[in-house]
Amino acid sequence: MAKIGVIGGSGLYDLDGIKNLEDRYLSTPFGEPSSHYLLGTYQGVEVVFLPRHGKGHRFSPSEINYRANIFGMKKLGVDAIISISACGSLKEELKPMDFVVPDQLLDRTRGQRESSFFTGGIVAHVAFADPFSSELRKVLLSSAQECRLTAHDGGTYVTMEGPQFSTKAESNLYRSWGMSVIGMTNGTEAKLAREAEIAYVTLAAVTDYDCWHEGHDTVTVEMIIANLQKNIVNAKRILEKAIPKAAGIKHFEAHSALKNAIITAPEAIPEEKKKALEVLIGKYLK
Repeated sequence: MAKIGVIGGSGLYDLDGIKNLEDRYLSTPFGEPSSHYLLGTYQGVEVVFLPRHGKGHRFSPSEINYRANIFGMKKLGVDAIISISACGSLKEELKPMDFVVPDQLLDRTRGQRESSFFTGGIVAHVAFADPFSSELRKVLLSSAQECRLTAHDGGTYVTMEGPQFSTKAESNLYRSWGMSVIGMTNGTEAKLAREAEIAYVTLAAVTDYDCWHEGHDTVTVEMIIANLQKNIVNAKRILEKAIPKAAGIKHFEAHSALKNAIITAPEAIPEEKKKALEVLIGKYLK
């Protein structure tokens, strides 16, 4: 049975219903994760929960140590990650309080974030044409349908740098490109999850119409949190259905992402790098 990781975004800092709770503090070769991991069982499934912004929402999107967060999930044996994320809508039909299960990403961050484990003497190029797990996307969509909640199938999630919200010019540019939703975190997480051979999916909770909609108020933190808190209950309902389904999946395509992706000759990889990345690449160096 697969072990499931849940990364909670703005407004979701814990997961109700976990039994046999254990706090696990980890250090990684990439520094400290956002918070301690919460381990336990959820409907008989092994789960690992992490609030990406830390307890009390202490880290802005550009300050999050994404590498440590994902490396820690891998170290704890996580097979698949479900990300819960607040987002702004770039399309009229994607209404506040709806969910979106995107199938594509556009990264508009500005190079401030470390988005690869493979630096400092080792290079790998993973395939990333389809950044979200097709297996997990089906799980989220069917789970939302069972809950009679609106979850739109597909669309592109724009990852912006933040922490400021979009200007109207930016928002309208993304709309002209046909983008669906906008947020500040998932592009970086998805890249690292793929390198870690962890299946990854986003349940994007629409909180607002960004700033392009003339009939919609200017985006504020208060608006986002108010709408997200209303939808947190619904997100947890979807997770209740989705986690057992995801745990029952026997094969994820992402689990072989590094096969033939490491381009550096084994003898050229520094020994300290081999040791640091053992949990990621050990099976390919034997």
